[in-house]
Amino acid sequence: MAAGFDKDAEVYDALLRAGFGFVEVGSITPEPQPGNPKPRLFRLPQDSALINRMGFNSRGLTQAQQRLAGRRQLRRGIVGINLGKNKSGEAEADYARGVRELVSYADYLVINVSSPNTPGLRALQSAETLRSLIAAVQRARAEAMPGDAPPLLLKLAPDLTAEDRRDIAEVSATSGIDGLIVGNTTISRPSTLHRPYIHEFGGLSGAPLFSLSTEVLRDIYRLTEGRIPLIGVGGISSGADAYAKIRAGASLVQLYTALVYQGPDLLRRMKEDLAQLLRRDGFASLKEAVGADHRSGTPR
Repeated sequence: MAAGFDKDAEVYDALLRAGFGFVEVGSITPEPQPGNPKPRLFRLPQDSALINRMGFNSRGLTQAQQRLAGRRQLRRGIVGINLGKNKSGEAEADYARGVRELVSYADYLVINVSSPNTPGLRALQSAETLRSLIAAVQRARAEAMPGDAPPLLLKLAPDLTAEDRRDIAEVSATSGIDGLIVGNTTISRPSTLHRPYIHEFGGLSGAPLFSLSTEVLRDIYRLTEGRIPLIGVGGISSGADAYAKIRAGASLVQLYTALVYQGPDLLRRMKEDLAQLLRRDGFASLKEAVGADHRSGTPR
């Protein structure tokens, strides 16, 4: 389950029991904040899409800690914690604080620098700013949990230019970041979208995002030479979509919007279809299929 659904770590265990292999909670900001004024979520059912401008609505770290404390007893599945910054906060301080206070509850941590709904957030994806931010968060992680600390990932926008992608690949290779999530919602608006909400400001998710997010994923895998684990997210609504992300370079995949329209039985169907596709192409495991398009030269 992608971040954005269980913003305040309220239902992560229920999601794991529903069939998700891992759940990402958040984005969680240091201090509570209400997010953007309502309405801030718009359905585009003809497009199997959503537009949202939630604005990092969050109940803050303290409430998240209380809810995540129960994980120590459950120890079911994998739970990632996606961290955000307050609108009035300073980026390095906010992300470092989030790491310090939640690192002990996380199977992995995510720095979310790609939401289009927090002013200035995406500017953090520039090379030098990103390098400094990652270093600050890594220091906070090492101080809070010396030794066996959880992996630290970076969540990227799908709207990156070719130059942005090259810069991020170089920063990723030299910074010691443990993985990348590609990608968040898009500020672009494909011409195929149906009215009435296509002009609403915010991030577009769902089926129209699939091609763009997969293209960026494929390029990031190529630029990083497959050396950094990637999580593919954006427009996945079937086992075939998940398989395409995996062949493009994703080691793991996430979804959200498709669940809104298709319901929880989607998980069972996706797993069955994905297993069938892997067998069809002669893969003994999902791991063997990761990045297969780059080896065969023929995307499926």
